[in-house]
Amino acid sequence: MGDCIMQILIVEDSVNDALLLLAELEQKGYTVVHRCVDTQADFLEALQLHSWDAIISDYALPHFSGPEALKLLRDHDRITPFIMVSGVYGEEHAVAMMRAGANDYLTKNNLSRLVPALEREWEAAQHRRQNKRAEAAMQHLAAIVQSSEDAIYSVTLDSHILSWNPAAERLYGHKAQDMIGRSIVMLFPLSHRDEMLDTLASVRRGETVNLRNTARLHQNGDIVAVSVIVCPIKSTNGEVIGASGIARDIRLQRQVELDRQQLFEKLAAAAGQLSRLQNLLPACSACHRIRDDKHFWEQVQVRLFENADNNIPASLCPECAEEYERQLDFKDKLAVGGRLTIESR
Repeated sequence: MGDCIMQILIVEDSVNDALLLLAELEQKGYTVVHRCVDTQADFLEALQLHSWDAIISDYALPHFSGPEALKLLRDHDRITPFIMVSGVYGEEHAVAMMRAGANDYLTKNNLSRLVPALEREWEAAQHRRQNKRAEAAMQHLAAIVQSSEDAIYSVTLDSHILSWNPAAERLYGHKAQDMIGRSIVMLFPLSHRDEMLDTLASVRRGETVNLRNTARLHQNGDIVAVSVIVCPIKSTNGEVIGASGIARDIRLQRQVELDRQQLFEKLAAAAGQLSRLQNLLPACSACHRIRDDKHFWEQVQVRLFENADNNIPASLCPECAEEYERQLDFKDKLAVGGRLTIESR
């Protein structure tokens, strides 16, 4: 690890002792970026303003101490290496500091151990940080899977279920505790069992399978229309060790498509009927009004009403409606006139 920059926070009230620590590091090829503090306030400020590769602390200071610095650090940071250096206190204090969270305990007359201790703990801290990031990433991924609206599950290469998210419970009706360890074959209708075998064979070859329109079985026996993507799960060396499935409920989409298709069919049928009716109407090529040559349409109307079992709705045309109102008015006047004549007598 020589020929690199190391950022060190030194808790020390002696300038000479701090220079000895820096000289030991520089002698081993390190360029050191450092800050020296000897009070609690300065120590906390240094932690907030900067990220340190390691902290080297004296055990006893006039206004502060190594044990206090260790506790303040470990209350918020379990990863950064902390090395205690003491000129007075011996093995008993060393054991206590290691139990409290120090990574190593050195004496000032044995600084030859400083660089090896720093290198060892710095590398260990790097691994801890990587593990922490990996764990955070896994937790984030788990949260995505748990909150997904799509059913997400994983299976072994022999079809046994390893994981089952809440959306899978909602889609298929099976609880996770009932599905894990069982074969995925129970979700396949008999007519789709070959599909499962073909999918697993493709996954073993490292291929992704995209089934845009297929079917699965619900716990209650209903057929569920779904789209499914099945991807191979690979180990760090690239070996296929399982499969992950993402299924989406497309029943509503299928119903919308069916309704749309039925509407198109009805519209097409209505358009065809309208076209045939238009071809039957003898319209005038000049004014586009329907001609009634030789009272043809009067005869059609009579025949329609004779053969329609009175199911054809009928209404008055404007001319007939006007004539009907005139007749009603005439009858009303006759009735009034008759009563006046009788009363006059």
